[in-house]
Amino acid sequence: MSAEIAQQAIAAAERLADGVDALHFAAPTTHIYNPLRYAWTGHRSYLEQHAASRKKVIFMGMNPGPFGMAQTGVPFGEVALVRDWVGVEETILPPENVHPKRPIEGFACQRSEVSGRRLWGLFAEKYPVAEDFFAEHFVANYCPLVFMEASGKNRTPDKLPVAELADLYAVCDQHLRDLVDVLQPEWVIGVGAFAESRAKEALLGYELNVGRVLHPSPASPAANRGWAAQAEKQLLSMGVWSSK
Repeated sequence: MSAEIAQQAIAAAERLADGVDALHFAAPTTHIYNPLRYAWTGHRSYLEQHAASRKKVIFMGMNPGPFGMAQTGVPFGEVALVRDWVGVEETILPPENVHPKRPIEGFACQRSEVSGRRLWGLFAEKYPVAEDFFAEHFVANYCPLVFMEASGKNRTPDKLPVAELADLYAVCDQHLRDLVDVLQPEWVIGVGAFAESRAKEALLGYELNVGRVLHPSPASPAANRGWAAQAEKQLLSMGVWSSK
């Protein structure tokens, strides 16, 4: 374990927070949450504990879910698993411009982030001791921002106008490269097609492998038919995991 590696990851996250805060987004985006700001205590704790060593695999999602990283500061951060298995529990204060339909309750949030419950649940099942998982694996998000419309509807980054995307991608691509430079993985696994496509573009020229697992979102009919078994099969077939 190296405090220096963790500090480099923390510095990269701080640069990412600054970079996305400098961007501008127009209607129909009305509210933007940046958990790297208001939930920084949670994210920093996550990095200090689990980004302190080189990794074999980085799993990368798209952006925070409203009941996951938006609440805890941890990617795919379903409260119970983040608290009880990942080992992060911090006081999270809400951002200034809170949408009334999307309150930030931090670790008091009673809603479960299904994607996070599935993702971290698989890892916790395979590695009962979190440190054994994090010895070779890390979980990140490509974009740290949560976008909402006036109704409270979530807007995923891929639904933003092309002009806004170019600037956002430039910042997020650079952070992904920074993270890869720090953690030096053999694999970057996109959780879903969007994350895979961004990883392939951002890491063009890097000597590593980019793959994909099915996104665990309950909005995906395929993911609702035994996501964990399908994801494990994909990881085994790519050679990311072994059957031993």
